[in-house]
Amino acid sequence: MTTMKGIATMNSSLKMKTGNSEHPKSNAEHRMPKKLRCWIFNVRCSMFFIFGLIIASANFAFAEILFLKNAVVHTVSGAPITNGSVLIQNGKVLVVSDDSLRTRILIPDGTEEIDLKGLHLYPGLIALNTALGLSEISGVRSTRDVVEVGDYTPEVQSWISVNPDSELLPVARANGITFIEPAPQGGIVAGQSGLIVLSGWTAEQMAIKKPAALHIYWPGMELDVRPKEMFKDKSKWKSLEDQAKERQEKLRSLQDFFDEARAYLKALPENERPAKIPAWEAMLPFVRGESPVFVHADETRQIKAALKWAGTNHLKMVLVGARDAWMLAREIAAQNIPVVFEHVYSQPARDTDRYDVYFRAPEILRTNGVKLALGMGAETFDAALVKNLPYTAAQAVAFGLSEVDALKAITLFPAEILGVTNRLGSIEVGKDATFFATDGNVFDIRSNVKRLWIAGKEINLETRHTRLYEKYKNRPKAK
Repeated sequence: MTTMKGIATMNSSLKMKTGNSEHPKSNAEHRMPKKLRCWIFNVRCSMFFIFGLIIASANFAFAEILFLKNAVVHTVSGAPITNGSVLIQNGKVLVVSDDSLRTRILIPDGTEEIDLKGLHLYPGLIALNTALGLSEISGVRSTRDVVEVGDYTPEVQSWISVNPDSELLPVARANGITFIEPAPQGGIVAGQSGLIVLSGWTAEQMAIKKPAALHIYWPGMELDVRPKEMFKDKSKWKSLEDQAKERQEKLRSLQDFFDEARAYLKALPENERPAKIPAWEAMLPFVRGESPVFVHADETRQIKAALKWAGTNHLKMVLVGARDAWMLAREIAAQNIPVVFEHVYSQPARDTDRYDVYFRAPEILRTNGVKLALGMGAETFDAALVKNLPYTAAQAVAFGLSEVDALKAITLFPAEILGVTNRLGSIEVGKDATFFATDGNVFDIRSNVKRLWIAGKEINLETRHTRLYEKYKNRPKAK
């Protein structure tokens, strides 16, 4: 609240001065009768006082305080708190403690208290590299907006195409998914992705980090050794030499593209460029090493070539897909490159591989020191299955990965990869109050999400599935 001394100071500061003389209006005011000047001063004080009350009232009105208690709080960054409490103010975590918090800190009157006894509280899950929001029905072309035309389109911004009214978003959210990273596809440099929160009216309102990453789809390194006689269309047959040349040409083009982006960066200072070229402007944070470059590669030769290329170009690389990354775990860890592993449920690529090769791969990567995140893939069909992200992690747990590391792989490590750990990924003081409560372990398919908050606001868990269930369970019985 503004004090009388502060009001007098503000009042005196309103006088406009020119050199050593006051503004003419101030001189005229000074010549007014004393009673009139006092009356004007009192009116001004009243106005400032009322204005201060309005501001204070507004701040008080938006200072929403929420107290969650009696939950098993999985902070992720530390050990779980068996009988935990979380105090939330203005959408941020204010305090995390055991339930003696109620007796050790003065909680304001009127604070909404929610008893979560018997429930587990987890930070919101983060799904990296997904088609969710960009694809509704994989078999209907008009509902898919995932692929862009052209081999080099770095200026494409995937978050702009997210459909806020998608029926798939509430389904994923109802299983604890609160953030997604819709990935562009098509060509070699497919464009930029943003980090999206699953709550909001528009795509721009939902985007909390833009851009989040640049997506590069590494050219295939395999050679087709089939003889010409095995091709129905003989014109599609290419010799091994021609295939190798074509592969090298694609890699050379990719390198040339990044070299040109650096040349654009060095040519002129930003404020002196006569015209800004969208494609090169989009590349700047990535060639500077400020933002991550997601390189999509699965096969060992692809991964080896991508690792060498990223090291040569000093890029902030993240390996995505990473089917055969378990075979190169030490090399990946040596370059400190995070991995978004998406093949837990893939069939073995070689007939010599064990049946559980990809179930065990996450633990092999972690054991070798690789920062691991788990994903579901960005195929259009996978958009509807992002809700199963916790069970992908659970499968890795069944084959060696600890529950602690599995939980980090879908919360804290994705946040670290995208550079948003100051806000997301764990339940800590100062971070966004985005979490969900389940009636059991998040990795148990029998557990259900009972409540969910995004930035301190509780979100309705209704979905198309629940609406249809309620509709048809009350249908008239057949006569």
